[in-house]
Amino acid sequence: MKGKVAVVGGAGRVGSNAAYALQLGRTCEEIVLVDVAAEAARGEALDLTHGRAAVGHPRVRAGGYDAVEGSDVVMVTAGLRRRPEESRLQLVERNAALFREILASVAEVQLAPDAVLLVVANPVDVLVYLAATGLGWPARRVVGLGTMLDTLRFRSLLGEVLGLDPSRVDALVLGEHGDSMVPIFSALRYDGRPMPSLSQYSEKAVRDAFESTRTAGAECIRLKGGAGYAVGLAIREVVSSVLQDEGAVLPVSTLQPPGEFGGVAFSLPTRVARSGAQELVHTELSEEEQAGLLRSAEVLRSTIADLGGEATPTSKGGER
Repeated sequence: MKGKVAVVGGAGRVGSNAAYALQLGRTCEEIVLVDVAAEAARGEALDLTHGRAAVGHPRVRAGGYDAVEGSDVVMVTAGLRRRPEESRLQLVERNAALFREILASVAEVQLAPDAVLLVVANPVDVLVYLAATGLGWPARRVVGLGTMLDTLRFRSLLGEVLGLDPSRVDALVLGEHGDSMVPIFSALRYDGRPMPSLSQYSEKAVRDAFESTRTAGAECIRLKGGAGYAVGLAIREVVSSVLQDEGAVLPVSTLQPPGEFGGVAFSLPTRVARSGAQELVHTELSEEEQAGLLRSAEVLRSTIADLGGEATPTSKGGER
């Protein structure tokens, strides 16, 4: 339970839901909410503080970047919404500009040794790339939520469509947190057993569950303006693994080494502990899944190039 978490964008839907999930999980000792909407941030902190007697920890307060000092995890949830008639690239450019401003402010603050930057704002993989190559920190200390949320959604939806306990479903979504995300059907398990061995297994139901996963974010936006609760729970899993030094293997976004995925940032199974991303964990992939990840990397490489960045070209060598 030890540790301090700063949430930049803490007055927004995702930031406040993340703080609530951390509070319910008693994940840390202190949460600081930072937001340009300072009064709203104070209101969220006050509301969370009113429930502290039910859980004991953490202490929650609002403040500016000076209050971020000493944080073990700095989480960035702040982002801009798409304007009418605005292209996707224009939105990416605006969010990248905002993100760079946030990074500059964070860089001026004295944080805990080996503090971890957790990127939640979208486009998460592009922003992880920008931070890992521009912040001056070791790349392992920059982690993006990536497909952690998509994996949580996929597991939950599989439980729904197949009538299974989702907490006992093992499933993975890797690659970009976006349209080119890749379901790892070959890794599907239930209670350790291959999912196709179950009597209620249906390949169509599984593929339908993934399609619902892929469009889940857009559906939440259509129905209620955006996702929040599941995002907060996914965030709690990552923050807990960092602060408790758990070494959990999670599908988070990190800067990939030069090789087959060309140095872009996206999600592969990664061991996450106190100082961030410890190592990539090998996962057997089918040829279709491997090809899907290569396509996903190419999508991200193109976006980075459009922003004026550089991603290492795809290598013909390398295995994973």
